[in-house]
Amino acid sequence: MYRAVPNTTPLVLIPGMMCDGRLYGPQIAAFSGVRAVQIAPIAAHDTVEALAADILAGAPPRFALAGLSMGGIVAMEVLRQAPERVDRIALLDTNPRAELDAVKQRRAPQMQAVRDGDLACVMREEMIPNYTHVGTDRPDLDRLALDMAIGLGAEVFLRQSRALMSRPAQMDTLAAYAGPALVLVGESDRLCPLDRHTQMAELLRNATLEVIAKAGHLTTLEQPDATNTALARWLED
Repeated sequence: MYRAVPNTTPLVLIPGMMCDGRLYGPQIAAFSGVRAVQIAPIAAHDTVEALAADILAGAPPRFALAGLSMGGIVAMEVLRQAPERVDRIALLDTNPRAELDAVKQRRAPQMQAVRDGDLACVMREEMIPNYTHVGTDRPDLDRLALDMAIGLGAEVFLRQSRALMSRPAQMDTLAAYAGPALVLVGESDRLCPLDRHTQMAELLRNATLEVIAKAGHLTTLEQPDATNTALARWLED
């Protein structure tokens, strides 16, 4: 649950696939001194609808909501289910579209490998190489990403994969929302490229689009200062 801080809106942060609260370490450090900050895990169910319902069951009555990657996908479903409770939304390095059949087909061998006990191999060889800015070497972030994934385990990988495969498109959800919105993406995000974010910013009625230089998919960790500056403007709007 959350702790109330007078005169501030609580902030709910949803991590991405196979990530825990450490994905938002710099943001917790920056914002938790002045507002309640709640990490909302997405590990217990295999549909985004059930994950979003769980978050709403434990969230404050009204809150600011931010999610990165799969966390942004679940955040959009939270917004669909209870728009009146979302004071503002930040969508980071994410995708409003339903999953393409070609992507679903690529998930099948990954999921089988994880069932066979190769989660670490799948993460090291197929997932983590796409996380950071093109041309940079960030072994610290690679190690953190692997540690988060191993800590969550194979069953979470499988549940989250199924949730992503069956997720709904959320374009209508975004078009109906009038609250302050931040759409943020790393300039070289290979998993959720810029065109997805341009689309979201155009759909949302009150959105700011921020492209973070020298960042890939993990903007919160790769460029925490620039990301925090954008989040602070959004929170104070």
